Amino acid sequence: MDITRFSHRYLMPVLDSEQLNTFVAVIDAGSLTAAAPRVFLSQSAVSEQMRKLEARVGVPLLTRSKVGVTATAAGDRLAVYARQIVALSDRAMRDLHDDALEGELRLGVTDYFRPGDLATLLSRLNVAYPQLRLHVTVLKSGAIEAGYAAGDFDVGLTMRILPPKAAASVPLPRKQKATKTSQSLRRERLVWMGASGLVHHRDQPLRLLVLPDTCSLHQFTIKRLRAAKVPFTVAHVASGVAGLQSALAAGLGVACLNESALCEGVAALASGHKLPALPAVEFQLLEPRHGESGFVTRARDMLAEQMA
Repeated sequence: MDITRFSHRYLMPVLDSEQLNTFVAVIDAGSLTAAAPRVFLSQSAVSEQMRKLEARVGVPLLTRSKVGVTATAAGDRLAVYARQIVALSDRAMRDLHDDALEGELRLGVTDYFRPGDLATLLSRLNVAYPQLRLHVTVLKSGAIEAGYAAGDFDVGLTMRILPPKAAASVPLPRKQKATKTSQSLRRERLVWMGASGLVHHRDQPLRLLVLPDTCSLHQFTIKRLRAAKVPFTVAHVASGVAGLQSALAAGLGVACLNESALCEGVAALASGHKLPALPAVEFQLLEPRHGESGFVTRARDMLAEQMA
């Protein structure tokens, strides 16, 4: 046996699961400040954990800028392992406490909910809860509410437009329990957005991009523009948010969407476009049904924790 190689292998630094958990939160949140409440730490404690993690692995993991942080190439590689390690640690603790989720759950999710992250979130749930058979249907909020009332879904995640003065961001405690009312997951600002660098000439009608007129946000946007006396024409109707994002990036016009729909090639419009102010939206889990099973209640609590 090569003793030198053997010793080197077992003297390598061991990754710290708490630091990895914080690292994943930073990557997902896009900044140290935004990650802090997700892991119940101060911003300075998050920064210190990231400093120690980079010192432990010996390579830069984050690129810092005035607008936040992004992962380096090494950070992207570590993030894959970090998610698996954190998920496995959670699974071990749940198993030891007989808290594993096993069964079939029908979930209805609004098309607007974190469109760039939803697939990743569902993939993480699959890793963390391998015995949970999750059937996901993406629909408009009205269709989810109708389907939930008819018993087509076990859990429904919908979006509602808030009154103008409601706060645009409300943190959710990690262990919030289901109640007899709808359960808030997150709030986001509504934003006028278009292709990066798009210039709207105010002497011409606004080229509006929307989802079908059965969508509540479509109806709200039309009403808002008419109330503000902003001339517009519906230039494109997309079947879903992904199609709307593609049309925006292609420069076909302007849309009103929740902030997490911003994506590559799409940016919030500057205030100089003189478009009406917009409120926030809230994403929520519909209230539990009378007589809901213990399995569904536990799954609802898990979704509130994982998807907030």
